[in-house]
Amino acid sequence: MPTKLNIDIQYASPAIEAALVKTASSTLIKKWVKTATSHGGLLTLRFVNAAEGKKLNFAFRKKNYATNVLTFPYELSKNTLAADIIFCLPVIQKEAKEQNKTLKAHLAHLVVHGCLHAQAYDHESLKDATKMEALEVKILQKLGFSNPYLGQ
Repeated sequence: MPTKLNIDIQYASPAIEAALVKTASSTLIKKWVKTATSHGGLLTLRFVNAAEGKKLNFAFRKKNYATNVLTFPYELSKNTLAADIIFCLPVIQKEAKEQNKTLKAHLAHLVVHGCLHAQAYDHESLKDATKMEALEVKILQKLGFSNPYLGQ
C-alpha cells in the first residue's frame, strides 16, 4: 500500500501569505504537488522573502543572491520521500513579469520543478535537463498550463 503524501505549506510572513493566496490557494498548490509527485512521505513547501531566500542560497549553495526555488531532499526510497522546497516569492514574481507569464503559471511550473528535484530529477547535463523538462511539460499540461519553455 503506497504511503500517503503529506504536504506542509509554510509562509515566512503574513505578507507573503497574503500575496500568494491571491494567486494560488493552499488547496491548489497541494493539487500541483500531488500531480507532480509519485511518492508518499512529507514535502514541506516554504514561501519566503528575498532576504531569507538569499541567506539560504548562500548557506547551502555559496551563491550570494535569492533564487526562485531551492529543493532540499532528505530521503528518497522506492515509495517515500522527504524534502523541503523553498520558494522565493519576490524572485518568482519578478521572473513571471520578465517572461510575460502569469504568476500562477510560473508558480505552478516551479512547484512542479521543485517536486521533481525532490524525486532526484536534475538538469545538470543536457540529457537530464531534456528528460526533466519533458516531464515538467507533461505534468503542467495535465494541470492545464502551457509549455513553460516556449518563447524563451
